[in-house]
Amino acid sequence: MFDYLIVGCGFSGAVSARLLAEKGKKILIVDKRNHIGGNAYDYYDDNGILVHKYGPHIFHTNSKRVWEFLSRFTKWYLYQHKVLSYVDGRLVPMPINVDTVNQLYGTNYSNDTISEFFDKVREKDIEINNARDMVVTKVGSQLYKMFFEGYTKKQWGIMPEELEKEVTARIPIRTNRDDRYFTNVYQGLPLDGYTKMFENMLNHENIHIMLNTDYKFIKSEIQYKSLIYTGCADEFFDYKFGRLPYRSINFEFETLNQDYYQKVGTVNYPNDYDFTRITEFKHLTGQKCYNTTIVREYSCSDGEPYYPVPQSKNQKLYLEYKKQVENLENAYFLGRLGQYRYMNMDVVVDEAIKLVDKLK
Repeated sequence: MFDYLIVGCGFSGAVSARLLAEKGKKILIVDKRNHIGGNAYDYYDDNGILVHKYGPHIFHTNSKRVWEFLSRFTKWYLYQHKVLSYVDGRLVPMPINVDTVNQLYGTNYSNDTISEFFDKVREKDIEINNARDMVVTKVGSQLYKMFFEGYTKKQWGIMPEELEKEVTARIPIRTNRDDRYFTNVYQGLPLDGYTKMFENMLNHENIHIMLNTDYKFIKSEIQYKSLIYTGCADEFFDYKFGRLPYRSINFEFETLNQDYYQKVGTVNYPNDYDFTRITEFKHLTGQKCYNTTIVREYSCSDGEPYYPVPQSKNQKLYLEYKKQVENLENAYFLGRLGQYRYMNMDVVVDEAIKLVDKLK
């Protein structure tokens, strides 16, 4: 008899498992994949470079509680992410800041005067109803087309006008020269990798793990009191109301016989090529070696579910499933897939901590 059956061994499952195990609960975690760590899983490739199998994961948070909890299981490489965007044949800082504007327009704005530029170009007196509106009211239509329209269409497969405004609301516009992609108090990557951090987190006598295991095939064979589910909500209920749409990504890894491929960790390609961005892992990990590995990302509609598609009709469909969840006894849904919403890693960790607090 297990106190908790946890489906999924990513952040949601692993964090809740560790906290419950420390309270004396017996835990069984099952995962379809052949590894722990969910989408944060990393490994050393054939050239000895630590790569993220499911795309770059840079941890950043303002939550001291979340940072201190994870710090129990890892030391950190204190990395601050830099992103450039390939626009009109040149690489410029992203998010848009003072230097971005000056490089593109040949201007000489300062931190004190850049607001004059944004006030001049932004669209005024329009109601913000979608992702496009959110951007043009901040930076105007020209910068929107340069940086956002093409990228969003590649990323989501639909135009920004068809997406909820929250998609672009989280993208900052800087009125200074700060070229860090994130400005959170705590930023970095686990020093020995995410997988090692998860191994340490799950190293507890009350935690048992079954990989290569589909929950549906073992649920009737396992005795347990409560369920924590981090998979897709629609799949759990056999798609009884229809399928929730997700965006997936195809990853193209390449190792090059050179020191570095690009100047920063990630370069976005909003208008050129089929891929959305290229990430070079040595920037993220600080490794020193004579070759380098990059990954190109191609967004697609089929494949592993990564991003819930932020449209109101999809949220309405999810609410039908949420009602079903609320009718279950001793069952809790967590994570991007279980709650059908985009969340950064720190929010996922915080949600798991809060759940265990509530169960207490």
